[in-house]
Amino acid sequence: MNGITVILIAAVVLIIGYLCYGRWLANKWGIDKDALTPAVRMEDDKNFTPGSRFAVFAHQFSSICGAGPVTGTIVAMMFGWLPVLLWVLVGGIFFGAVHDFGALYASIKNNGKSLGQLVEKYIGKTGRHMFLAFSWLFCCIVIAAFVSMVAGTFATTTGADGAVDFSKSYAGGSAGTISILLTFAAIFFGWACRKWSLQGVSKFVLAIALIAVTFAGGMALPIYLNTYGWIAVVTLYLVFACSMPIQTLKTPRDFLTAIMMVAMIICAVLGIIALGVNGQATMTAPMVVSSETLEALAAKGNYIFPALFVSVACGALSGFHSLVSSGTSSKQISNEADALPVGYGAMVLESFVGVLAIVVAGIMFGDMNTSGTGALNNGVASTPFQIFAAGVARGMELMGFNATFATVFMTMNVSALALTSVDAVARIGRTCWQEFFYETNDAAATSAQQSGARKVVTNVWFAIAVTLALGIALCFGGYLNIWPLFGASNQLLGGMTMITLAVFCKCTGRKGWMLYVPVAFLLVCTFTSLGMSIYSCWTAVAADQSFAVIATKGLQLVVAILIVILGLIVASRCLGELFHKEPGSLPDEEPQWSELGRKHVAEAKKNAAAAEASSEKQTA
Repeated sequence: MNGITVILIAAVVLIIGYLCYGRWLANKWGIDKDALTPAVRMEDDKNFTPGSRFAVFAHQFSSICGAGPVTGTIVAMMFGWLPVLLWVLVGGIFFGAVHDFGALYASIKNNGKSLGQLVEKYIGKTGRHMFLAFSWLFCCIVIAAFVSMVAGTFATTTGADGAVDFSKSYAGGSAGTISILLTFAAIFFGWACRKWSLQGVSKFVLAIALIAVTFAGGMALPIYLNTYGWIAVVTLYLVFACSMPIQTLKTPRDFLTAIMMVAMIICAVLGIIALGVNGQATMTAPMVVSSETLEALAAKGNYIFPALFVSVACGALSGFHSLVSSGTSSKQISNEADALPVGYGAMVLESFVGVLAIVVAGIMFGDMNTSGTGALNNGVASTPFQIFAAGVARGMELMGFNATFATVFMTMNVSALALTSVDAVARIGRTCWQEFFYETNDAAATSAQQSGARKVVTNVWFAIAVTLALGIALCFGGYLNIWPLFGASNQLLGGMTMITLAVFCKCTGRKGWMLYVPVAFLLVCTFTSLGMSIYSCWTAVAADQSFAVIATKGLQLVVAILIVILGLIVASRCLGELFHKEPGSLPDEEPQWSELGRKHVAEAKKNAAAAEASSEKQTA
């Protein structure tokens, strides 16, 4: 099969899904374009900050489009590329996009409440605590997986003599420098936009200029560190990223990285077309593997069900997205009409990234030493990230780009996929910890409002320290070890989110039947996978009680058991409420206001009235 054909078919399917199913869903639930959103009413210059449609889309897409659509799809291709492609398309349209949009929509209708707070309102206080505990553990797993990937991508490569191979390490070292420089560029970008009220073309031009400067600086001054060195650097970055006000670093960085990601997608598509023109776009990977291969995979514990569905994760559905939708994006939406392109649209675009990863890996498959190893003959790629980067860079070379630049460009972009997600999930993990101990269920609650021991444990720095400590401890086991646990817990979180949304729909008098099939499928799939992970970890620990095994498989075993227990409690409570709640028993929340929100809305009305009066005067 030609890769270009696959891309065209997938693009048409995803666009039709957005225009038809996405719009149908938004109309079914109801969008009020004239309603004032929580970001406008509750503006506080910290968490609630109204933004433009593109700015919020950039934040949502940059935050959710992490390692999943690249890593998960390539890992799942051990079963063949067709099953993965079908799950990405079907899952993305009917599962993932519905899930992301639903979490965003429900939060907007409830004064910007996070998913944990929505669980308390619709399920109960115990359910809220169990859900927040589950979410916090999940965030730690995501931190572990993504930090391990980023550090491994940036880390130096050593030769047989143990010395650093600078030629093979250059791309990773340069991408690492670019990431550091981009952090400072984002802070400056955010400050400049606020200082001079930059919008539209001027804002875009400044963003492009800063990206160009960081790329030039990174390619001129690569940083060569081993994996542990980069883990330390990324950890330090996360400390600041999840403590600063969202508009200081996170929002401007997301704007910059969204531009980079769109450029990456364009380059990937054009690169595949260039490969096709040169007769190199044939997907050499098997469409569906043989029955003998399936039996061999099953013998190692890799059954197509549930492994395929939990491995793809973010490309089809990701529970993590609901934490972004309800935790940060809902507090930036300035018009309800933006919820569909931000919530549903960003997920559809992420599914397309997953399709690109499938096609690139399918084309590169012929260059791999052994099926499933991910190692290329020339040694330039060993991880899914590197395979994707090397494949797109090959196409960019045919387009006339310098080979070194193309490799650095793609390495940086695929690393940005994980970096922009890991800083979002670290921030969300911190807030999950705080919300667990808060006495109030108010979305605008702060640590300063607490008393006694609660004030200590909900302190921002304490919450950051606890969250990063467990996340970094888990990351030393490597992303391949943590990925099955991440995939299963991620999908389970998605299933629990879908149940909560079903309860929300029933309580508010909305139709929620389209959520029932995804809920049933996800619960069966994820609990099966988690049970298999527990058995695998227990077997490994029973066979070898060395410190290395205990510190990796043993810790994963404890986390997996906790996740299953918490998941069962939350799922059972949610299902119970779904059957017993009366339709229309809990309407949408009455609007809440902040002083700053009232001030800005009053000013906007005054300016609008003045403009209307001036227009009438000119007409007269």
